[in-house]
Amino acid sequence: MTGQGDFGRLRRVLLRHVRDAWASDALIDATWRALNYTARPDRKSAVAEYDRFVRILEDRGVAVELLPREEDLSLDAIYMRDAAVACDRGIILCSMGKEARRSEPAAIERLARGLDLSVLGRIVGTGLLEGGDVAWLSERTVAVGRGRRTNAEGIRQLRELLGDCVDEVIEIALPEVDAAGDVFHLMSIFSPLDRDLALVYPRLMPPALRDALKAYRIASVEVPDAEFDTMGCNVLALAPRVCLMLEGNPLTRARLTAAGAEVIEYAGREISLKGCGGPTCLTRPIARDRDADQGR
Repeated sequence: MTGQGDFGRLRRVLLRHVRDAWASDALIDATWRALNYTARPDRKSAVAEYDRFVRILEDRGVAVELLPREEDLSLDAIYMRDAAVACDRGIILCSMGKEARRSEPAAIERLARGLDLSVLGRIVGTGLLEGGDVAWLSERTVAVGRGRRTNAEGIRQLRELLGDCVDEVIEIALPEVDAAGDVFHLMSIFSPLDRDLALVYPRLMPPALRDALKAYRIASVEVPDAEFDTMGCNVLALAPRVCLMLEGNPLTRARLTAAGAEVIEYAGREISLKGCGGPTCLTRPIARDRDADQGR
């Protein structure tokens, strides 16, 4: 098993249930606008959506670690990927580019020991790094988006902390966009599906990402313009060419199926669309099968 990778069979994941992050209707009323949600989430409906999301993962054999409620976290704490990066030697705690989320990495650190997770290090000082900007092209190659949420100093520290866990860290300068909900990460436009296949949004692909996919012989499935804002490009690989995506993106789903992928959909009007966080955002994978273990 490995902590490095985004398409091996998913074995273990960290989640924070919406019933814990969204502790009350009063909290939602007081904060959803400031957090740039596109509409007010309905807590009851969100809990039901999240329960179904967890069941999908468990039915696929994923060990789900549900983190407990903490009082100082915002509604965004359900988007677990951003607060940490996983590698074979442990987890690296991020430094959040969104001020309201600054306490999230410390919450993971407090719980790491009970989950038998080693903390390899953390991004400090002026460094900014969010996990949504970090995507693995292979077990030893990682791409990192530099933009609003992740800066050059954060990437420098990540490269140093990863050390000999990786052969290459590829820095990708992200375009400036007016994203819905002020959310734009590398994984807004790029989702690995297999060692040789990825889902991409071509209109916003930086040249460095195109070059990296070509160098690693990774073919792409393209998301149409009409399905970018509905997070058609934010897809979680549960195994090579088996992916979980937000319902409501039929063109992207058809293209994935044509490329030989199995697609599983979930309802996420409350937990994904309104907070602009898809299935990769909702999950912090910490263990996947190694590439050599796939049997392909």
